[in-house]
Amino acid sequence: MQKKVLAGVISVWLLVAAMPTLAQQKDVELRMSWWGGNSRHSVTLKALAAFQKHYPHIKVKAEYTGWDGHLARLTTQIAGNTEPDVLQVNWNWLPKISRNGTGFMDMYQLQQDIDLEQFPQSELDMVTIKGKLNGVPVSSTARLFYYNTQTWQKAGIDYPRTWDELLAAGRTFREKLGERVYPVVLEHQDALALLRAYMVQKYNIAEIDEDKKSFAYSDEQWVEFFSLYKEMVDAHVMPSAKEFASFGHSNMYEKRPWIQGDWGGTYMWNSTISKYADNLTPPATLALGPHPMLPGAIDAGLFNKPSMLFAVGKSSRHPREAAQLINFLLNSDEGVDSLGLERGIPLSKVAFARLEQADVIKPELPAVAGLELAAKLPKRVVVSPYFDDPQIVALFGETIQSIDYGNRSVQEAAMQFKRDTNRILRRVMR
Repeated sequence: MQKKVLAGVISVWLLVAAMPTLAQQKDVELRMSWWGGNSRHSVTLKALAAFQKHYPHIKVKAEYTGWDGHLARLTTQIAGNTEPDVLQVNWNWLPKISRNGTGFMDMYQLQQDIDLEQFPQSELDMVTIKGKLNGVPVSSTARLFYYNTQTWQKAGIDYPRTWDELLAAGRTFREKLGERVYPVVLEHQDALALLRAYMVQKYNIAEIDEDKKSFAYSDEQWVEFFSLYKEMVDAHVMPSAKEFASFGHSNMYEKRPWIQGDWGGTYMWNSTISKYADNLTPPATLALGPHPMLPGAIDAGLFNKPSMLFAVGKSSRHPREAAQLINFLLNSDEGVDSLGLERGIPLSKVAFARLEQADVIKPELPAVAGLELAAKLPKRVVVSPYFDDPQIVALFGETIQSIDYGNRSVQEAAMQFKRDTNRILRRVMR
């Protein structure tokens, strides 16, 4: 107990020590941008108001939008050196915006104004490029299986622990519940991440060789990659991309088969799973399932990443004040209380402890349970942000549709995907 009290005193002292003296304070105006929905906008504006009470010499102009168009707007601003001082940034944008690590301010140079000790070094490493910390990760997220409790009870089988059991579940669902009920539903980006998990478990290699600027899979491995997708569709594990597209362009969790339980689960980010759970027809709930493993696998192939980060614009004229704002949002009591879980389970140790003590973070929450499982799974191969490039993700969706519609064989689709993705990598990594 004494150690915890002492650690708390030291943390508070660091925060106070980071504040400039009254004699040093000058009026400053910062701009902060983020994307999100109304709930994110509301809690962030509340946190900014609290920050300005603590730092009356700093005014913060909020620039918030929805998701659509946010990246295009941001890249235009950065190209013109007119980007905001503080930016909410997606992890997979770093290769595009900061390939050499110089697209944002190096947060390691601003440690006097932000307590980086609160964040796991492994997470900081994922947003460090050539020794430069490009931002502070807000939360971490991982793709895991979540199952509709009611649907699986009707099927009468346990959640699969191996790939063979996952394939067998599809056949059981078809026999017991009919053609329109599936164990899971996977959008194309979900399927891409799941297939990667299988390949990592089997081959223990990174999917992308960044030195060669190409994927590391052989022709035979690419065929195996897409053959597994075809096998899961044929085994009735999930609806094909063709069938999924027939339900329109709304969000998956808004589609009727999801709401009524015909799609019995999903492979989804733990940080966003609550909105999938909220749309289920009661009394159905979502339960975290095991991560399927191959016998003898030493790496789960888990796709986990920082869900987003707060960065300081490279053109900012007030980097210290920008770092103080980030520190307030992620480490201070008022900032943490205001933001809550709106941007996921916080990585900051002081934020996590505060929200846990306030019973905001509960072990039974699907998002929290998912993080705990992710921490226990074996992990050696680190996913590349280039694997999450929007062009590659979109191309995968087009490729599996070409298989489903019979336009290409698995072998043809695999070789075309290899050629096209390597072309993309050479272009974005040059």
